[in-house]
Amino acid sequence: MAVSFSANAKAEICRSLPQKKCCAVSQCFGVLLFCNSFSADGIKVITESQEFAQILPKLFKKAFGFSFDVQPGEDTVGKRSFQITDPAKLLLIMRSYGFDPQDTLSLHINLPVVEEDCCKQAFLRGAFLAGGSVTDPDKGYHLELSTTHHSVAKESCALVQEVMPFIPKTAARGGGRVLYLKQIEQIEDFLTYLGAHVAAMGIMEARLEKELNNKVNRRCNCDDANTSKVVEAAQEQLAAIRLLRKKGLFEQLPEKMQQAAIAREQNPESSLTELAAMMEPPITKPAMNNRLKKLMQAAKEK
Repeated sequence: MAVSFSANAKAEICRSLPQKKCCAVSQCFGVLLFCNSFSADGIKVITESQEFAQILPKLFKKAFGFSFDVQPGEDTVGKRSFQITDPAKLLLIMRSYGFDPQDTLSLHINLPVVEEDCCKQAFLRGAFLAGGSVTDPDKGYHLELSTTHHSVAKESCALVQEVMPFIPKTAARGGGRVLYLKQIEQIEDFLTYLGAHVAAMGIMEARLEKELNNKVNRRCNCDDANTSKVVEAAQEQLAAIRLLRKKGLFEQLPEKMQQAAIAREQNPESSLTELAAMMEPPITKPAMNNRLKKLMQAAKEK
């Protein structure tokens, strides 16, 4: 089965683990606030990303010094589920982020955890890995982060604004909130910030290809329109020439006009520029147009 563009972006982000413990704690914070379930009763992270599944145990081990209570086998395919149910582990995690285990109805981003710039980046990397996705640029431009915590969505927008020159838009979805980007430059910049440089380049290349195709299509449409105009004008000119010959008036025309008429008869699909070059001596396009207009005027008068 083909790997999605979003999966490739996440795999690229997973190639580097946080070097400092504070960043590991911050990245886990992003994972927890954007994962499937995070409360004093338990934690559940479900992912289809093989690469994310491989680094997740290492990430939590570095941040908290312990492993998940439930995790998939190495040969698991499809959705992989990670769980923490041990009350002692849950208590340690809650306290690490300044939460009261008895009051987790309204989780939020504890700002001291993401105070440093490196920790802000780590947090957003974790948020994207757990609750993010990005559309294949061949189909459209859309990047989003999904969370079930309304306060987290609002605070994440402010966090993005601190590190990027824009603010994501938000929308309600299924009882949760979604942060999203639809402008291609913003998606490119955000993926680059997260460390998904190849994915960002892929979006840039897709944009350039679309722009080039649009230019080619516009040029072709313009050329088609111009060709139609040339053919239509040539038919009117040929009809005028035939009428002048039928009335026996062709030989009475000035020599220059006869030369123009013969050139048009012999080259019905040629442009004015091409006909002008056939004259003896060659003339300009406006001069050729003037001769043919005089031919048509002569036909109308007769």
